[in-house]
Amino acid sequence: MPYPFLRESDVVWSTMLWKTIDLNEDFNQYMYFPIDDNDRSGKKSLAYVIWDAVAANEIPIYEDDELKIPVDNLLFVEKYTKADTIQLEIGYDDDDNELYETIIQPNDFDGAEIFKYALREVWFIGKQDTRQDSRRMALAPMKEMKVKFGNTEELINLGIQPLFWVPMQNPIVRTLFAKNSSFFDEQNAVGQPTWDYIFISQLYSAYVTKESNKYGRSISKYLTGEDALLEAATIEERVFNTGSDMWEY
Repeated sequence: MPYPFLRESDVVWSTMLWKTIDLNEDFNQYMYFPIDDNDRSGKKSLAYVIWDAVAANEIPIYEDDELKIPVDNLLFVEKYTKADTIQLEIGYDDDDNELYETIIQPNDFDGAEIFKYALREVWFIGKQDTRQDSRRMALAPMKEMKVKFGNTEELINLGIQPLFWVPMQNPIVRTLFAKNSSFFDEQNAVGQPTWDYIFISQLYSAYVTKESNKYGRSISKYLTGEDALLEAATIEERVFNTGSDMWEY
């Protein structure tokens, strides 16, 4: 489904929103399953649709949400799946010296570790059709990241962070999403929507984490807890009302 052509000079208002899609929410759980990459139904979770394409070097990925810093797919996959070397104590020798065994632990991608997605989208009003519209610009699978502290085996938790950003407007990415269907309606195995249709129709629940502003800060930088949730709701309501209020007289 091609997007209507839009000239930059025809945009009379726009804003950028950053959102988070939490797969722990019931409505979004169809994105999480199936967690088996070899599911007999032929369906893939969103995480495996993206990862398999990245590993096959079929789609471009970026380091930032502005899509300005490209990432080499093969180098990223090699680094991500690099095996860890673990020294296990297995006993003592005759002189009471500790004996160790070196074990190679593979680090394969596990789609079950992806519980959230970061999303950047633009909302705008064009003067040709005088209606509010939006487009998804970038998507990032997120997981809890941990790194080793120095030369020790101690791990430091860095929190939930994006792995990479996928350009949602790229024709190659849209073709990939259009060729893979979701498991949106488990009561009806026929006519499941494609991932491209899912994002065009916004068939997911997401909350705002940032709106474009002169400070470049997200909501979490100045509000926390319930106040942050209220601010996110306020931003969404303001964006929605802008589309309906702009053409009132």
